Amino acid sequence: MKSNHNLFEFDAQQPCKILIGTDEAGRGPAAGGVFASAVYMNNKEIEKDLGKLNDSKKLSSKVRDELYEIILNNTINSTVCVEVEEIENINILACSLKAMKLSCENVISQLTTHDSLLTIVDGNQLIRNYDYPQKFVKKGDATSASIAAASILAKVSRDRYMDKLAEEYPQYGWSKNAGYLTKEHSDAILKYGITKYHRKSFLKNLLSEASQLSLL
Repeated sequence: MKSNHNLFEFDAQQPCKILIGTDEAGRGPAAGGVFASAVYMNNKEIEKDLGKLNDSKKLSSKVRDELYEIILNNTINSTVCVEVEEIENINILACSLKAMKLSCENVISQLTTHDSLLTIVDGNQLIRNYDYPQKFVKKGDATSASIAAASILAKVSRDRYMDKLAEEYPQYGWSKNAGYLTKEHSDAILKYGITKYHRKSFLKNLLSEASQLSLL
């Protein structure tokens, strides 16, 4: 794991004046949309306020919430959700990349210049049909400050979205499992069936089992 200083150092070494980091949250769950955020740290002083910055998955929810507010209010950023219907109609990878594309374009639309701009994308895929220079960074959320910041915005935004969905359907435990197919979530599907927020394509094996047992 790189230190916080090294995260910012990685960004400073990139061959551009404007660096946009993007990351997604929610590719793996069986319920809910997929989120992506993009962040441009236009205020270089923000580093001193982000001493705990790291990959969102390595932080407590309390620390994520603290950093979320700092990043949200002190950077140029955007967060986009692609909902379940589109995930089912296309596929999760395409929807994740679409959410990244839209969030990055939203950030770029707020800039006064596009000269010397680079987008760094977490993972091993480039954004499709994207008109700006980009490169992917494997394990980018533990390598780049901009991507780490984007990972926090995406993760917190999606968790809060799942909390709201849990108010509508409390029996699935989404406020705890964020839509991932935990035993609690699987058992609830077998007991109560599926909702409009479930990704049926992610549940083929479970639904087949339930059908055979005449549970759904």
